[in-house]
Amino acid sequence: MKKDLTLLVLAAGMGSRFGGLKQIEPVGPNGEFIIDYSIYDALKAGFNKVVFVIKEENYETFKETIGKRIEGKIKVEYVFQKMSDVPEDVNIPKERVKPLGTAHAIYCARKVINENFAIINADDFYGQDGYLKASEFLQNASLKEYANIAYEVGNTLTNNGEVKRGVIFTKDGYLDEIRECSVKEDEGYVLCHPLDERVSFFYVPKNQPVSMNLFCFTPQLFTYLEENISSFFNSCGDLLNSEWLIPNVAYESAKENGQKIKVINTNSKYLGMTYKEDLENLKLGIKEEIASGKYKNDLWS
Repeated sequence: MKKDLTLLVLAAGMGSRFGGLKQIEPVGPNGEFIIDYSIYDALKAGFNKVVFVIKEENYETFKETIGKRIEGKIKVEYVFQKMSDVPEDVNIPKERVKPLGTAHAIYCARKVINENFAIINADDFYGQDGYLKASEFLQNASLKEYANIAYEVGNTLTNNGEVKRGVIFTKDGYLDEIRECSVKEDEGYVLCHPLDERVSFFYVPKNQPVSMNLFCFTPQLFTYLEENISSFFNSCGDLLNSEWLIPNVAYESAKENGQKIKVINTNSKYLGMTYKEDLENLKLGIKEEIASGKYKNDLWS
């Protein structure tokens, strides 16, 4: 008997470098958003619920656009990522604007997810193979493992500037280290500048695996989040800017619980929209996917 699986879509961030709410920028031939293709692929892979983490002020926009198109095809839940959704002993400054991070976004969904789940960014196109491999892992997941669906860094770059990637290093097929970096192509290799400025830059080959935040979890992750959210924000040192990030939480929670994070490589084509100049390449990439037969021209027809 197949398990219930949830896709958790992180959609609360405004695309500052893109210049707006890029999650609802039309990219398909009939006005489809990236999220449409994500839900379509997840449905085909066996997911039967989607949870959107959004800003409360964007609720009507999401419901009247993507919500209307998919609510008859999959169970849909909306949760709001709010600064106030923290324990009483955490005092976030009123002047803070940016969200509290991807781990906090997952924390905000703790009351509506009781099954195995995968997370994605709303503004990334992951491709069908990524969802199939996530679903396969989650259907058979034990409490001893999480997973990351990893992409080749060379397939995730843009010609329009640096992008942030979690560079993955493995040991026996499991995550050994993940370094958050700004990356760009440089003379046939990929130049990585760690976000931790104390660490020197380094180069990796184009087939180096990176995390695009397609993680697979069991609900026990929420226990870790609830037990550690206060300690993170009360010790971060910068409540105006520090972000609680899921790659760090995944690694730390697995270590604390005696788990491993399996790294599963995918051949899916990754398409992103970090900069406005990426939009036309993204649209072209989707047209190529349609021409290959993976999607219908009118996705939901």
